[in-house]
Amino acid sequence: MASNPSPLLRGLLGAALVGVSLSAALPGRAEASETLLDGLDYPWDIEAEGQTLYVTEKAGTLGILEDGQFQRLPVRTSAPILNHRGGGLLGLALRPDFPRSRRVVLYHHTGTPDARTNRVIEAELRDGAWHETRVLLDDIPGHPLYNGGRVAFGPDGMLYVTTGWTENRARPQDMESLAGKILRLTPDGAVPRDNPFPGSPVYSLGHRNPQGLAWDDSGQLYAAEHGQSGNDEVNRIEAGGNYGWPLIEGDETRDGMQPPLAHSGRSTWAPSGLAWQDGHLLLASLRAGAVLAITPQGAVSTAQDVGDRIRDVLVTPHGIFAITTNRSPRRDGPSDDRLIRLD
Repeated sequence: MASNPSPLLRGLLGAALVGVSLSAALPGRAEASETLLDGLDYPWDIEAEGQTLYVTEKAGTLGILEDGQFQRLPVRTSAPILNHRGGGLLGLALRPDFPRSRRVVLYHHTGTPDARTNRVIEAELRDGAWHETRVLLDDIPGHPLYNGGRVAFGPDGMLYVTTGWTENRARPQDMESLAGKILRLTPDGAVPRDNPFPGSPVYSLGHRNPQGLAWDDSGQLYAAEHGQSGNDEVNRIEAGGNYGWPLIEGDETRDGMQPPLAHSGRSTWAPSGLAWQDGHLLLASLRAGAVLAITPQGAVSTAQDVGDRIRDVLVTPHGIFAITTNRSPRRDGPSDDRLIRLD
């Protein structure tokens, strides 16, 4: 499917775009977003370097939006990307030396529908494609729906990785399993010496399906994760913390386990990407069709109602951007997804 830049996009790199307001026509509704790029096919992660935007699509492409032009480039991997249900090419992180190295970190699904795993790889841009240069972490348990999938470099320069629980109740609490965890690696894929569990990549445990990572201005890490039926969570992550799944959720407590900063109760946010902006977290919500705002004290409100399933949100000096994923691994839906700029 072709991806079509908005005519207004050509002004993006030289001047700010003004979003279209619906407030006059729809009293009480937040201003609408501006579509910058349509025709995307199940985008999963959006990142930026300067004024250039990078977008992964689940089928196995990493596109570049630069100077008003979008290039959809293939990702060449040593183990084929398995694009099936909730698995495919997922998370993206630009290496800290990206302007020089042109290297990124990617999280992808591989194997077969009957034998799935996930991998974290490094890839380099050359000759019109992204070529795998090395595997940073392999054999992460996979699942049709619960794979985690976010990768991000923290302010400490380390690489953080989220993994899903794979519907195995033992794995999130099992220190020998990579599933249901937030992992911390060096940029080269080694275990940092100051990790909370010596010799282990595990940074925190007891997670169900975390898909969002963000740091505040002080360097505090937060994560967003899907709950079982409601009880979606945003957690303040501490090194070595146990966040309870599947033993506790919502307002439940247990000795040695951390309660969430905020949770959705009986309703569902279906949270994915997470970002920090001006003293609060911005949460991409698939189910709410909005970007939610969460304070460090746990108060939740709607920052912007978009009306589409929001997969990721990105804060840059040049604007706040988001991508939509209107299809679900549980059911089909519109396939024409968008890159949007929020007001």
